[in-house]
Amino acid sequence: MTTKTDKILIFDTTLRDGEQCPGATLNIDEKLVIAKQLARLGVDIIEAGFAFASPGDFEAVSKIAEIVGTENGPVICSLARAIKADIEAAAQALKPAAKGRIHTFISTSDIHLEYQLRKSRAEVLAIAQDMVAYAKSFMADVEFSPMDAARSDPEFLYQVLEATIAAGATTINIPDTVGYITPSEFGAIIKGIKENVPNIDQAIISVHGHNDLGLAVANFLEAVKNGARQLECTINGIGERAGNASLEELVMALHVRRQYFNPYLGRPEESQESLTNIDTREIYRTSRLVSNLTGMLVQPNKAIVGTNAFAHESGIHQDGVLKNKLTYEIMDAQLIGLTDNQIVLGKHSGRNAFRTRLKELGFELSDSELNKAFVRFKEVADKKKEISDRDLEAIVNDEIQQAPDLFRVELVQVSCGSNARPTATVTLRTPEGQELTDAAIGTGPVDAVYKAINRVVNVPNELIEFSVQSVTAGIDAIGEVTIRLRYESRVFSGHAANTDIIVASAQAYVNALNRLYAALQTQQKPESVSAQKV
Repeated sequence: MTTKTDKILIFDTTLRDGEQCPGATLNIDEKLVIAKQLARLGVDIIEAGFAFASPGDFEAVSKIAEIVGTENGPVICSLARAIKADIEAAAQALKPAAKGRIHTFISTSDIHLEYQLRKSRAEVLAIAQDMVAYAKSFMADVEFSPMDAARSDPEFLYQVLEATIAAGATTINIPDTVGYITPSEFGAIIKGIKENVPNIDQAIISVHGHNDLGLAVANFLEAVKNGARQLECTINGIGERAGNASLEELVMALHVRRQYFNPYLGRPEESQESLTNIDTREIYRTSRLVSNLTGMLVQPNKAIVGTNAFAHESGIHQDGVLKNKLTYEIMDAQLIGLTDNQIVLGKHSGRNAFRTRLKELGFELSDSELNKAFVRFKEVADKKKEISDRDLEAIVNDEIQQAPDLFRVELVQVSCGSNARPTATVTLRTPEGQELTDAAIGTGPVDAVYKAINRVVNVPNELIEFSVQSVTAGIDAIGEVTIRLRYESRVFSGHAANTDIIVASAQAYVNALNRLYAALQTQQKPESVSAQKV
């Protein structure tokens, strides 16, 4: 059987590899929110997690498989080591999906074999072949990854790939696990596989890579030119260490330069057909959602989705863009879903008009989520004369986050000034429903608020990052606060949006503390296996 695709498949691993970056841990409901948006974005495969890693991961994979993995939805995938128990857990979690995939892996580089696995090449070859066959007994769609393939001996790599394809693998993924490879080298690896693995036409070649040298996207594009037809990437490029290849950069590179890439896919150079199944208009919204839920801010100069990506300060550039956008813009901002539209809703607008506008923006909310967002909308409408679509996005993203609802901010009051000692009084509702109030003095109003909150919650932590962003221009703009705090070796993030930046700061801090508090509550449970990197 020959496995072919006339498009580049997008394999999103935001919920698995992306979640491995410090502080980006997501709960089940947050994962489901992102998975739904990834389906709207049009990704072909969602790697929903590592089912064997923990009961929470298993439940997340199963829930996404059930709700997002519909007949017309994306393939839902679970990672599994080349171990029977992992594969069985993945198969069980994926049962609700209309289209499921087990992604199993084992290292093939000599350095990993010697120091990590402590196994011979013959042992690894046998394990890889046997475990792919075992995964195949559960479902037809099986992906195999030779971990650290970029540093593996090519001849041994060819041998493993041929054996695993013969055992039933339908996708062969080539990972640059440590972000070491350069574009020409990666292209040569893919070319070598095409030329030296006899049964390679029975599988799709995929690539996975990290951005330690800033080369992940370039590596992937070179791999496409040499025959790769699946790209494993994450939203905003989040992930272990320096992150993964960025989905939005790959998709837009293939879109903007499709005339260049068309011949490599056997198409006429002038073809205007998209090279992926991605709805590019959902890119910006997806980026914002992932940033808000993970607490991982997008740098302003980030390609495609950074706040400066379509901004022009140079006078020469401004003049050119005013005359014709093509002079200094290679793509239209609206192509990724970025607009400057202002809504006509105000404080007298009804729930139906509010719901209709959110649908136009791509938000599908449950009744409870809509009610919460509508209350916030009314609060903001009382304070702002004009509400932009970006204000609406901030309101909705803030309200649909499902951080553990343990401590809740009931009151924040500060006193500060040039000749005054910043003082804050806060009232929190505890998980038991009790209201506790405390006050503290700090170096500034936010510091005072955080000290007062710490006195109430009484959980040791270290604040390691505090960031404020204005959603829109103007003195009445909504401010988004993202914070990251550390407890022992773990990092927890919090996010909140409000027209009052002090209130947003308090809510973001409590959001992060709730995640920490919830983690401490489950700390006594049996330890789960750590998700290994691919």
